[in-house]
Amino acid sequence: MAGRLEGKVALITGGTTGIGAAAVRRLSADGAKVFFTGSKAEVARALCEETGARFATHRVQDADSWPGLIDEVLGAFGRLDIAFANAGTESGDASIEDVGIDGWNNVVAVNQTGVMLTVQHAIRAMKANPGGSGGSIIINSSMNATRPLGNYVTYSVTKAAVCALAKSAAVHCGQRGYNIRVNAILPGVVETELIMGILAAQADPDGARAMYNAMSPMGRMAKLEEIAGLVAYLASDEAAFVSGAELAIDGATTAGMMGV
Repeated sequence: MAGRLEGKVALITGGTTGIGAAAVRRLSADGAKVFFTGSKAEVARALCEETGARFATHRVQDADSWPGLIDEVLGAFGRLDIAFANAGTESGDASIEDVGIDGWNNVVAVNQTGVMLTVQHAIRAMKANPGGSGGSIIINSSMNATRPLGNYVTYSVTKAAVCALAKSAAVHCGQRGYNIRVNAILPGVVETELIMGILAAQADPDGARAMYNAMSPMGRMAKLEEIAGLVAYLASDEAAFVSGAELAIDGATTAGMMGV
């Protein structure tokens, strides 16, 4: 919806590809001034040219770098209204028997500590907004928060943990009177570049796609634009009383049993 986010400033972590890049495009199209982070500078350059957004190379798990990043956002735009804690990883993960401590620590650092730092610093910035405190923080969790994967124990645990983080932060902000909302979204399987690459590498790409599609009772994967649309809604004033929520966007994958 053009103009829905006019006058608002958004920070998106992990914004160079997938859901993050889709959110950069959607929030920019809806009128927000967008600042996004990631590690792929070449990809980011093209996205900046396409959308007018700004980019900084940044590691969400690096606590010492956060004050400087927020200063850069505020220096560019003067305020922060939206934060999408999207950056995440599965690198080094495995089953509970096989995961190594380095793999565990890497996934926790990005998916859990990185999200905590995003939320913490967003709240601090939003409290000081010109005209009074206020804002919307959205955390990208996963349907695996409620349906954990046996082969990705750390990913599953961290995605569940950030749902609790969203609720705790939402209650805190409400009790302090900040007018800052915090919510978590729980996507199902999304048709990202990563998933498309996985499918293309299979011996039977069509069969692999059919397997992914069959995970949802709706018979397909989510589109990037659909996830970005939910982010845009939560970022907007239309969601002014939505806080502390877990919003599944998985085509009913986790709603119940498919039957036999």
